[in-house]
Amino acid sequence: MTRHTSTEKPRTKQWIVRLDLFEEGDLTKVHAILDTGDTTLQSRTSARRNPHDALVPEIGDEYAAGRALIDLGNQLLRAGSTDAAPSDLTAPG
Repeated sequence: MTRHTSTEKPRTKQWIVRLDLFEEGDLTKVHAILDTGDTTLQSRTSARRNPHDALVPEIGDEYAAGRALIDLGNQLLRAGSTDAAPSDLTAPG
């Protein structure tokens, strides 16, 4: 068994996620921004309280923010898939 040692230093990056939540009655809106330093992704989502549910604003916050984070995750997966796809360098130009 061979032990692999790397001479490269570990790379550390910081990505910043910002969630701005806006409450308007039974509607909670979220504007989510992901800044990777190389690119910025954004999502706008919302959640509306069912009139039969208890009046607990935190639940709307959680649903709307969760939806925004899922959307950002899907955008990241699409971007990674696009970036990983081989480019056609043999196309006539």
